[in-house]
Amino acid sequence: MTNIVRDSDVVELNGPPAFRYGERVRAKRLVRNDGTYAGKEIGDLLVKKGEEGVIVSIGTFLQQFYIYGVEFLESGNRVGMKRRELLPVWENEEEDELPCALPARRVGA
Repeated sequence: MTNIVRDSDVVELNGPPAFRYGERVRAKRLVRNDGTYAGKEIGDLLVKKGEEGVIVSIGTFLQQFYIYGVEFLESGNRVGMKRRELLPVWENEEEDELPCALPARRVGA
């Protein structure tokens, strides 16, 4: 049996996801198709470094990591990414609310 090589000893699933549905994020690196993205050739550019997107799904991988489905705005591609590949987009650092593409809900409204 082949040994599975994990890139971290941390099990993210022991805690809550780092991002929420609708939260705006930015890619920390360039992403090319490794053959798992349907409709694109292997090596095709999927996401540019710094491209912004919105979290549209949250799944898991190897019972260890959260995988965030991100709909990238410029390219229009939906790509699964790990937490370490994403940065939150902070529009107003003075606000206490997490960044989100959805409008903030007002308590009692």
